[in-house]
Amino acid sequence: MGFLRRRPHPLPHAVPNPRAAPAPARNAPADADALLRRLEWTVLRRLDGALQGHYRTLMRGSGLDLADLREYQLHDDVRHIDWNVTARLAVPHVRVFTEDREMAAWFLLDLSASVDFGSGARLKRQVSAEFVAVLARLLTRHGNRVGALLYGHGVEQMMPPRASRTHVLQLLHAMQNRPEPSPAAAPTSTRLADLLQAGANFIRRRSTIFVVSDFISEPGWEKPLGQLAQRHEVLAVRLFDPLERALPDLGLIPLRDAETGQELMVDTHDAGFRRRFAQIAAQREDELRATLARAGVDALELSTEGELLGAIVRFIELRRQRTRAAPGGGVPAHLRKSA
Repeated sequence: MGFLRRRPHPLPHAVPNPRAAPAPARNAPADADALLRRLEWTVLRRLDGALQGHYRTLMRGSGLDLADLREYQLHDDVRHIDWNVTARLAVPHVRVFTEDREMAAWFLLDLSASVDFGSGARLKRQVSAEFVAVLARLLTRHGNRVGALLYGHGVEQMMPPRASRTHVLQLLHAMQNRPEPSPAAAPTSTRLADLLQAGANFIRRRSTIFVVSDFISEPGWEKPLGQLAQRHEVLAVRLFDPLERALPDLGLIPLRDAETGQELMVDTHDAGFRRRFAQIAAQREDELRATLARAGVDALELSTEGELLGAIVRFIELRRQRTRAAPGGGVPAHLRKSA
């Protein structure tokens, strides 16, 4: 069971389910189209300038083209030494590769009840939609295809990868207009392992996979994540709200688990209770980060009170630094292992 949280806010519902035949962009509902237009002006334009050629750091291609030769340096992968050039020049040289940028990206989207929480102006679901809109549009503008798996009360929908603005709008429609659960349906907890396993089954060709979730889930998702990362380039996009890490002094308040429906009254005026809550939250943070590190998955953390552009730019810069520092001259780990 995840953290207890306040009652979720309702989301706008404006269009039929996007499982129907694709509609042209001009028929897009106002909410999704307005969201994408706003982000294209306020985030994407600035992000294009901020990347300054570091686009390759965000998404690595599945193919390699020989780009250059250079002298061997400490920590280079010896399997990339060009022995013919080395013999002619009597100095070790290594092959430098350029990665193919045209590949598929997938969004594994956790849209369970826990992402309907937000203590401020935005919900975690809205942060998720903004991130997906920006990244999907950025990738499709560079010729890449994006697909998605949507998880709510189980894996509900698969959208095959395509490369167009219309497709990005359809993806946003699907996120905003999921089917409502039956009133008779029993409350269920999130099983992130089901989403990750579905990703492993559906996505056969090596891809870049963004797992967008708050990672509030039943145990057992760690192993499927590690297995997914062995085959694909996996990036964890972790959604959180500051209230999940520390409670303010609000007195006696009711809290409700958005997934199970369990409710209880807590006295946030009790300093000892707030301290224990913060300790448990900090321990969970440490365990989550350690789990992602063991799986070899980079993590981008997005707060409901944070600024999306700055978070993405900082994340790309960290990936660029790690790629430069990695043994093998920046060649992806899966290629170093199988070379």
